[in-house]
Amino acid sequence: MASGRVLKLFHPSAFKLLASLRPGCGSRWAAAGTEGSRLFSSDAPPEKVSRYPTPYRKDLPYDIVELMEEMESKGGFLPNVFKVLSRRPGEFRAFFAYYNELMNRENGRLTKADCELIVVATSIHNKCLYCVVAHSALHRIYSKKPTLADQVIANYENAELSPRQRAMLDFALAVCRSDTITEQHFLSLEEVGFDREDAWDIGAIAAFFAMSNRLAHLTDMRPNNEFYNLGRVPRDKDKGQGR
Repeated sequence: MASGRVLKLFHPSAFKLLASLRPGCGSRWAAAGTEGSRLFSSDAPPEKVSRYPTPYRKDLPYDIVELMEEMESKGGFLPNVFKVLSRRPGEFRAFFAYYNELMNRENGRLTKADCELIVVATSIHNKCLYCVVAHSALHRIYSKKPTLADQVIANYENAELSPRQRAMLDFALAVCRSDTITEQHFLSLEEVGFDREDAWDIGAIAAFFAMSNRLAHLTDMRPNNEFYNLGRVPRDKDKGQGR
């Protein structure tokens, strides 16, 4: 079933915020718009997804369609990475299987917010619009800090980071830049409480998203408009609870 895989790809807290943003939102699948739909002069142009055409649901394997439909149902919209990668089902499955192993690991010392901050910092180095926008949104959701990802995007060395976060990002950027990794890199992590397995996790996320960033460049993958405002302001429900 797809449900278990969807819930692993994005934490339930992310689903709640995604769903609150655009309840009942439908997907736009083909580059020219939804199959069978008609655009009128007053309609907004269809959102650009990629330089490659995205397939219709009817042309995709059942397991991928099931995963996408549940993602869209729970989140309120379908992230464009699903649409872009779906044109190659084998690569789609491999990509999300490894993504899940890295970003939703049950053991280790990295939080979900840590993982997303690593993606933001390394993706801005690689100039990847899609990953910077999408994963800064997820960081805001997981961390409940609406401005930290923006600071990291501008200049992580001046961002309001804890010593632990700074050491983590220093290591991630060293891997991202293909610096020569020395024993001192590992010692710097150990000084703030990380071990060698955590170093592997940090480095693997940086390495995986170096590949993801380049796929986004190749395809000219565009971030969904929904990502830009996610997690920036409290929802109306949250505001009411704070009174």
